Amino acid sequence: MNQIVLTGMVLSVTPIGEYDRRVVILTKEQGKISAFARGARKPNSPLVGAVNPFSFGEFTIYAGRTSYTIQSAKITNYFAELREDMMGAYYGFYFLEFADYYTKEANDEREILKLLYQTLRALGNPKLPNRLIRYIFELRALCINGEGPQIFQCITCGCTERPMVFSVKKGGLVCSECSGDIIDSIHLDQSTIYTMQYIESTKIEKLYTFVVKEKVMDELAWVMQRYTDVYIEKRFKSLEILETLL
Repeated sequence: MNQIVLTGMVLSVTPIGEYDRRVVILTKEQGKISAFARGARKPNSPLVGAVNPFSFGEFTIYAGRTSYTIQSAKITNYFAELREDMMGAYYGFYFLEFADYYTKEANDEREILKLLYQTLRALGNPKLPNRLIRYIFELRALCINGEGPQIFQCITCGCTERPMVFSVKKGGLVCSECSGDIIDSIHLDQSTIYTMQYIESTKIEKLYTFVVKEKVMDELAWVMQRYTDVYIEKRFKSLEILETLL
């Protein structure tokens, strides 16, 4: 077996047998992987506190012929504050489930891992509304996956000067010359457009550095709820639970 050290975050954990766990980790080096944590459910196991959702750090792993096995873990951030904030935890589980859905094995997932880490950190900032964190995460994750809306110019002709409407089905802004057949158009406030442009283009480390007015928040909610309904073919269990609590 080959020993490797991977940096990443635990996305999900499933009990296996009496004492083991199957752990899904989003890693910087190898994308999403599944690994077995032998004996991790025993109270005296060194892995008992390491292989939990949200745990971020270095995982020493043996690569066998058909599976990975976690030998040890050096956790640098447990995001323990989420354990004391029920709503923050549910948002966090939604972000983990979203990332699990969008990422793949043997794929370069460094951007989504960085986004996930910064998003969970943002949940610990009392000055940032969880709703805003959600919409920022969803929009940027869609962009990373190549499915984000075109918010800088007309998606049909490339115009940047004429008045624009937003169309979910078209996938972004459509100018007045090209919008004749649009049936789902909405006029977005210019502040909402600027906000979406910032989310799509700024460095991930600087994403969670602003707040918005209620009107912008409501428009972001309208856009993201409808956009994800159209472009994401999955219902997230954690989101369904979260929405019953809001």
